[in-house]
Amino acid sequence: MSLSVKTRAERFVATLRHCQVLGLTVESAQDNVLVMRLPYSEQIVGNPVTGTVHGGSLTTLMDTACGTAVFSSLPGFELCPTLDLRMDYMKAATPNRDLFAEARVTRVASSVVFTECEVFQGEERDLVAKCAATFMRIGENMTPPEFRARIEQGDDVTAAGAGQ
Repeated sequence: MSLSVKTRAERFVATLRHCQVLGLTVESAQDNVLVMRLPYSEQIVGNPVTGTVHGGSLTTLMDTACGTAVFSSLPGFELCPTLDLRMDYMKAATPNRDLFAEARVTRVASSVVFTECEVFQGEERDLVAKCAATFMRIGENMTPPEFRARIEQGDDVTAAGAGQ
């Protein structure tokens, strides 16, 4: 079965409970590039006085965007855990505005996948943070068959089946 890169990415994100809770969505995906949206909400606010987004929300967005780009770009169904994520905060995110992460797979080696990501707001692409992350290739044979079936078949994943 041949799925588009965007379909693979959307189905992967649908299996991750934190994506459901935070409302993360795949806006676009093509070979080696993925854009993900984190909608602004009270759940991600770190400073309730100013409405500034918590840094952990940005880290989660970048890690998830990079990991999804890796999963959807590799042939087969290979889960790749995060090895390292180094991020730079450029400025505080503007309250009440959604965040977008553009993740790129920059190199695929035999045991490691290298990525970069930028988080921005608005059409003017106001840069908030960026990161470089690496992911460990563990091999397609280490992916549980049930997980592969969910991606291939597009099963609707409920909270009970998604990492509780």
